[in-house]
Amino acid sequence: MNNNIDHTDPAKDMNTERGNGGETHQRADGDTKAMTTQQGVVISDNQNSLKAGARGPALLEDFVLREKINHFDHERIPERIVHARGSAAHGYFELTESLEEFTTAKILTETGKQTPLFTRFSTVAGNKGSKDTPRDVRGFAVKIYTEEGNWDIVGNNMPIFFIQDAMKFPDLVHAVKPEPDRGFPQAASAHDTFWDFVSLSPETMHNVIWLMSDRALPRSLGMMEGFGIHSYRFINKDGKSTFVRFHWKPVLGVQSLIWDEAVKISGADPDYNRRDLFESINNGDYPEWEFGVQLFTEEEANEFPFDHLDATKLIPEEMVPVRIVGKMVLNRYPDNFFAETEQVAFCPSHLPPGIDFSNDPLLQGRLFSYLDTQLSRLGSPNFAQIPINAPKCPFANNQQDGHMQMHVPKTRVLYEPQSLDPTRPRESIKKGFESFHEQLDDGVKGRVRAESFADHYSQPRMFYLSQTPTEQAHIASAYAFELGKVDTAHVRTRMLGHLLNIDEDLAQRVAKALGMELPEAAEPAAPIQDMATSEKLQTIGLTPKTLKSRLIGILVAEGSKHSEIKKFEEAAKAAGARVKIVAPSKEVVLDDDTRIQADERVAGGPSVMFDAVVSIIMPEQAKKLAKDSATLDWFNDAYAHCKAIAYCGATDEFILSKLPIEKDAFVTPLAELDSFIENAKSRLWEREPKVRDLA
Repeated sequence: MNNNIDHTDPAKDMNTERGNGGETHQRADGDTKAMTTQQGVVISDNQNSLKAGARGPALLEDFVLREKINHFDHERIPERIVHARGSAAHGYFELTESLEEFTTAKILTETGKQTPLFTRFSTVAGNKGSKDTPRDVRGFAVKIYTEEGNWDIVGNNMPIFFIQDAMKFPDLVHAVKPEPDRGFPQAASAHDTFWDFVSLSPETMHNVIWLMSDRALPRSLGMMEGFGIHSYRFINKDGKSTFVRFHWKPVLGVQSLIWDEAVKISGADPDYNRRDLFESINNGDYPEWEFGVQLFTEEEANEFPFDHLDATKLIPEEMVPVRIVGKMVLNRYPDNFFAETEQVAFCPSHLPPGIDFSNDPLLQGRLFSYLDTQLSRLGSPNFAQIPINAPKCPFANNQQDGHMQMHVPKTRVLYEPQSLDPTRPRESIKKGFESFHEQLDDGVKGRVRAESFADHYSQPRMFYLSQTPTEQAHIASAYAFELGKVDTAHVRTRMLGHLLNIDEDLAQRVAKALGMELPEAAEPAAPIQDMATSEKLQTIGLTPKTLKSRLIGILVAEGSKHSEIKKFEEAAKAAGARVKIVAPSKEVVLDDDTRIQADERVAGGPSVMFDAVVSIIMPEQAKKLAKDSATLDWFNDAYAHCKAIAYCGATDEFILSKLPIEKDAFVTPLAELDSFIENAKSRLWEREPKVRDLA
């Protein structure tokens, strides 16, 4: 609660003068830096171009104007084709258990050491200016600056991908992007071309059902899991290989939004997740993840009821437990968004000795694609010299020239073998990266997909049956919403045929919501297995009850009780939450004449932005607010999104009594402070069927 409002304008003390036309000039004086051109020439006037007379034409000789406009005209670089919308932070990786038995990579063998890293989260389908809260996969990319070179773990918040072979990546992306003849929808999969493609590509069914789940609507970037997706190899000092999959598990647990909530947040605050990351770090609530690995041998992989080289398949934790061996903490927001978050370049091919690739055909394609797209986006093979991309360990090579070369090699020798400069770098068998000496089969070269990749329904079925009833209802409702946006009837019919192979009840629920008859089931390419369910795949079922990093909104107005506000604020903060004050106006005077500045006005701070809400207002203000639609929505939405509500007497008499809000266990009077704090740690999912028609 901000009660230290300072209206003093520092511009008055910045040597401000008014020009002939009334324009503002701020002059450098004393220790103030003088503004210069890129060449270091001090600028005398940054408000006016050079003209032939006060009302005459601008002159071509004005190099200050030309430089300023020229640079402005070239500020933008091509955005990423996918993952364009991103947010990032600096932090560190710390190993807590050595994996020396499996790998020689020092980052995974030397415990207790904090290694710097940079992590970028992103949506996939939308452009750079799109919203934070669409239904979408989230990118989860980590660049660890190890002493043996940069290691990029480039994954998503889902453990699988839509396709099995990189050949299909352009088709997938073209299908989900805005349709080319109309340029919409933006950052959305709810349209004909996406569902046409996936309904003709059964391999996508597993990732599609994850996309329809709550995992596609993360409450916070710090509340989602990260996965390396593919199988990689560890190689130990004896040259022995062990397969590995990488996991990032949030300390706060996996927590998600409700679809209606996500839609409303996108209008109220398109930067919702980015702002949350910024505020969490600034508040000292550093997002943290446990780093885990699934380790298995070639022989064990051969016993799996699926092919681990298939990127559309996950390895259930009940089958191969995740071994927690480290942690990641994000503790510093970027100093400059463009220089760091926008220019960072992740490539799966960046890894240190002791880690190697598997033969996953999607991974193999990514090894080429990611490097290629950085060359296009950043304009030069020298993108690794940009500070955010540069390794923090010693590096040396014979690469030269290229656009924007920043290094100045002081040698006549940029080749090898050579005999003219004994100080130049040479290869190292002892320290160098070495690929696993894999014994390849005698297969015939050809464009063919392994038969072991043919099972497209068993794992989607396992995922759906592993969910809680609430999560299953959300999945069915998501399918109904998305397919309800599809105008092509045979595409909807085709998708229902796939859903029948996943679960008949799911197919029936979606068909009923669409008002459609069920078709024949799609013909599977391989027998559908009934795999054991996995509780680890749930979201709601495993969400911890905590207020840490959550946000409480307190509604106040003129004359509200300062002591009551302070009591709730202190209790929420003691439980780990952050608090924001919401009021009808930006500044309000409380009952003890304290003037405070609200964080949000009611019209700009809807309850969808908070995890729980409190109302502390006096009768006269409650009467006024009862006629304000934004205030009524504030309470209605909090209730409809299953959140805890604490209310005062005036709120109850003049607002709640007029709304369809039942006083269940999560709607409590101010006197029950402890109950509210406990309720605010979760949602009352039992309320949802009363407020929403789910499929």
